[in-house]
Amino acid sequence: MNGDPLPSNKAPLSRRRVVDAALAYIDQDGLPSLTMRRLGNLLGVEAMSLYRYVPGKQELLDAVVERLVLNLEDDELVLREPEDGWEDFLQRLAHGIRRIALEHPKAFPLVVSRPAGGPWLRPPLRSLEWVESFLNGLIVEGFTEDDALGAYRAFTSFLLGHLLLEVATHGADVGPLDVLEDGSSQDDALAGYSTVRRLRTRLSEDQSRVEFEESLESLLDRMALLLAASSQVD
Repeated sequence: MNGDPLPSNKAPLSRRRVVDAALAYIDQDGLPSLTMRRLGNLLGVEAMSLYRYVPGKQELLDAVVERLVLNLEDDELVLREPEDGWEDFLQRLAHGIRRIALEHPKAFPLVVSRPAGGPWLRPPLRSLEWVESFLNGLIVEGFTEDDALGAYRAFTSFLLGHLLLEVATHGADVGPLDVLEDGSSQDDALAGYSTVRRLRTRLSEDQSRVEFEESLESLLDRMALLLAASSQVD
């Protein structure tokens, strides 16, 4: 394994340490190769010892998702409620989730693939506390309940679509969203597509940050129009 070392196997075993070690393993080697046996080896214990803290691999993956979501709690730039308007509130939340995705690109798809606790938990907001904060934050800023719900759906869909594409470029296994590597072997495939072939270098440029900002601004503009329309009706 390459990169930063995993947690030392000399520390006492705990659920937090097991989950952190699993996340560190995924960050370095990816999700497909993670097994309870390998995780136990990294922690210096038998795999059976891990079941005292997590009943099985599926529960371990759920715990990794919880750990990722909890990272928002430690982000000093993310607010629990609006302090300078709802646009600032949502921008901070969106950027906080993006920071998690880019810090853990190989683990981020778990936020999507793990079963949600209910239809009110849309990825990547997989926490009742954050959904509550999101909805209340918009309602106190003047959104109706229906508009806040619509904003919640649009906001999560925007983040999910954009961030899955972005983490795919950082080595995440996201199935059909995986991108092809550039190479001369594609020349034959592009023979009949002169414009794509001419522009392929520019097409493959990483514009993720710019696209994220522009898409987020566009989403917030649409939400502002929705809010203005609701205010006129009232």
